[in-house]
Amino acid sequence: MAKAPTMKEVAKAAGVSVMTVSRAFRADASISTATREKIQRAADELGYVFDATASGLRVKKSGFVAMTIPSISNSNFADTVGGLSERLAASGRQVLLGYTNYDIDEEERLIRQLLGRRPEAIVVTGGQHTEAARKLLQGSGIPVVETWDLPTDPIGSVIGFSNAKAMEAMVQHLVDAGHRRIAYLGGDGNADTRGADRRRGFADAMAHHGLAADLLIDAGLPPISMREGAHAMGALLDSGRTVDAVCCVSDLAAFGALTECQRRGLKVPDDISIVGFGAYELGDICVPTITTIDPAAREIGARAADLLIKCLDEGQSETSAAPITPKLLIRQSSDAAKGGQKK
Repeated sequence: MAKAPTMKEVAKAAGVSVMTVSRAFRADASISTATREKIQRAADELGYVFDATASGLRVKKSGFVAMTIPSISNSNFADTVGGLSERLAASGRQVLLGYTNYDIDEEERLIRQLLGRRPEAIVVTGGQHTEAARKLLQGSGIPVVETWDLPTDPIGSVIGFSNAKAMEAMVQHLVDAGHRRIAYLGGDGNADTRGADRRRGFADAMAHHGLAADLLIDAGLPPISMREGAHAMGALLDSGRTVDAVCCVSDLAAFGALTECQRRGLKVPDDISIVGFGAYELGDICVPTITTIDPAAREIGARAADLLIKCLDEGQSETSAAPITPKLLIRQSSDAAKGGQKK
């Protein structure tokens, strides 16, 4: 077996010191682009691979940030991971993901496992955790960022928004368009805490307007798929209850509800308005396009990365809260100009 090339050999080939090679592979900002490229060419010619693990042990830096997300198929969370990863890459760090499947007990197990890998920081989705998970995060000794929520008792820094307030804005839009019998289509609130907050925001907004919040349709366990949204919409229509608008926990559920209406010959928004949450690409290209809430998913990840870079590279130790402002995107599925005012 051939002997692996060493950092010393790379340094000799590139005409630089061993320390310069080490700093170049750690993405040290003091190394110029030209020098880094020369070192990389020498390493490529020799077949040298930088041992990031060994380097991390020496400098007490692992080179990665841990993150937990509820779903690997949800494009919103994929965008958040993308925003985080892109910004962290500039500092030479990578993201190590843990997938909780909307289960806070699984989140606890993953947090314990991820912390055992000695990440430089950890980002978690949501602000509700088991007591054991909170203790693990509080005692980790590394920066902690909670995202996609505004917890009342944050563990560290927070970058998110109130899901309840976002849904209240959606209900306000529907009421302003003349809707009165509004249903909510969502999942099991015990599993999806952000979905539960949206449902609570829906109920609070309906009460504020003196309207009944009795049309609450359970679409099953999260994540709610298009198929489950269609089935739930079918159950609502089969119930015979009067409804002129439906708030859905996500754009996927809203698309399913939309297709069920189309199968039954109902026109959206003429006969019934349907709105979603998440600003998925799907909702912007279907017919009609779906009114939704844009939670700025990629911005959440990018701002989390910026905060962590300040903590890890610039020594900033204070925790902070950075509220995100979701945007209401009014499209054809609830457009009063398309469907007329509902009475």
